[in-house]
Amino acid sequence: MATEVFDKQKTIDLRKKYIGPSCKVFFNHDPIKIIRARGQYMYSEKDEQYLDCINNVAHVGHSHPEVVSAGTKQMELLNTNSRFLHDNLVHYAQRLQATLPEKLSVCYFVNSGSEANDLALRLAWQHTGHKDIITLDNAYHGHVSSLIDISPYKFHQLGQTEQSQHVHVAPSPDIYRGKFREDHPDPATAYADEVRDIIEKAHAKGHKIAAFIAESLQSCGGQVIPPVGYFQKVAQNVGGVFIADEVQVGFGRVGSHFWAFQLQGDDFVPDIVTMGKPIGNGHPMSCVVTTREVAESFMSSGMEYFNTFGGNPVSCAIGMAVLDVIEKEDLQGNALRVGKYLMELLEKLKEKHPLIGDTRGCGLFVGVDLVKDRLKRTPATAEAQDVIYRLKDQKILLSADGPHRNVLKFKPPMCFSREDADLAVGKIDHILTGTHSRAKYSLYIPLRGNEDNIYCLAGDGCKNK
Repeated sequence: MATEVFDKQKTIDLRKKYIGPSCKVFFNHDPIKIIRARGQYMYSEKDEQYLDCINNVAHVGHSHPEVVSAGTKQMELLNTNSRFLHDNLVHYAQRLQATLPEKLSVCYFVNSGSEANDLALRLAWQHTGHKDIITLDNAYHGHVSSLIDISPYKFHQLGQTEQSQHVHVAPSPDIYRGKFREDHPDPATAYADEVRDIIEKAHAKGHKIAAFIAESLQSCGGQVIPPVGYFQKVAQNVGGVFIADEVQVGFGRVGSHFWAFQLQGDDFVPDIVTMGKPIGNGHPMSCVVTTREVAESFMSSGMEYFNTFGGNPVSCAIGMAVLDVIEKEDLQGNALRVGKYLMELLEKLKEKHPLIGDTRGCGLFVGVDLVKDRLKRTPATAEAQDVIYRLKDQKILLSADGPHRNVLKFKPPMCFSREDADLAVGKIDHILTGTHSRAKYSLYIPLRGNEDNIYCLAGDGCKNK
């Protein structure tokens, strides 16, 4: 049994003293202290069990014994860098590539999703000789400077700071809230034409496009599922490199496919795929996979690429264990089955509660868009915050996101069960049944610019209000 070194208040005091104030916690007015976790459950210092509907990092379940064992055994033998030959590196690269289309055949191992996306930009810049990047509105691609520049989810909060002249923002292909909605005869083409127009304007100013980058499914943007065919049409227009960011949605989460970009159809293959979060089940590792052609262009710069910890034997052993567990426990199949069941439950909830404007998702990547008015689709931001706080009191962890912070997000560990879905949706049903009698929503204030969806109560010293 895990034990705590300090009592909760002491932990809070030490965090305030030693940890940067920009590093926020969930539920700021009453943060949860977690000391252990297993499967889809997390446990507080009081041994209270919380159902984790948030954590897409603990992909195969918290503290999975096979993953823990693989890392421990390799750590006892050797951990070093990739300048020495080691079978784990090539074996894992071989296995990872087997999940992807054939042309995506060259791997670069790094340590986080941000590192992966930063490297992807370098590959695109070197391969094309161009500088400009097209990104999607509300996108989030990482926390390093190069990625803040291409993440409207972040840079929109910088106020008067000028957007980089080399970054172009295309509309999010959101068919519920976007410019072209579900009643449009061909939203994929309509949204792709917006990208084409951006390219033409950039060319008129003497700019050339190096890459188009998109999360295969937008997560921080509000669980947005692009219409089928959109990526293909964008790729035809771009002329540069297409980067598919799978950091939040890869490794079987969508159920029907191993990679979310595959939802677009067999005729679409990106030039670069980035992956992170679930790849190591909480161990810090990530990867960039690209074509031989792009890799050769990167080599032609004359600069060696070396990453001290990327592709080390321990990380690769853990990565292989994650792939093993996904296969042995049929977690991709579980995501498909339980995700379908969860969507059915939420659709029934939508019929019952006018506060639910839309439910959308693939596998265990699901969003519930809360609205004050279904016709106007007015975001119910305060109500969404109320729901997640009340769920927390019921020992269920859920988050809310999107540009209006009104979309409830399900992205749980892949071992999430039908019983878990019943429990979570049942609690939401109970909460929504009583929303009409409460008038406290204005208390909850979202802290903008945090991809982990942190909220606080008015009076807690919130900033960015």
